[in-house]
Amino acid sequence: EVQLVESGGGLVQPGGSLRLSCAASGFPFSNIFMSWVRQAPGKGLEWVSSIFTGSATSYYADSVKGRFTISRDNAKSTLYLQLNSLKTDDPAMYYCTIAGPKVLTGTRGQGAQVTVSS
Repeated sequence: EVQLVESGGGLVQPGGSLRLSCAASGFPFSNIFMSWVRQAPGKGLEWVSSIFTGSATSYYADSVKGRFTISRDNAKSTLYLQLNSLKTDDPAMYYCTIAGPKVLTGTRGQGAQVTVSS
């Protein structure tokens, strides 16, 4: 059974940082393109970032480029998203997903809530 379990969400002030993790199981994680997507209240899903299997290639939405960093540990079957310089338009439920760049229909976990407020 495919499982994706996100963690690390929370409340931070503008300019703050968070690190999201996604523990994966039930599929060959090291051979699969992985991504993060997010959904703000009342809005649709938005692709955030993707990383190729070997971690050498990653992609970012323009809205997060330079502030967020995607990474993976294939030995631990874990995907990460480092969120720095958080802004008031970053709050959303963040999901890891089994998908490539800009794909919004991949299998997702339950999500990690990120709230940015002073």
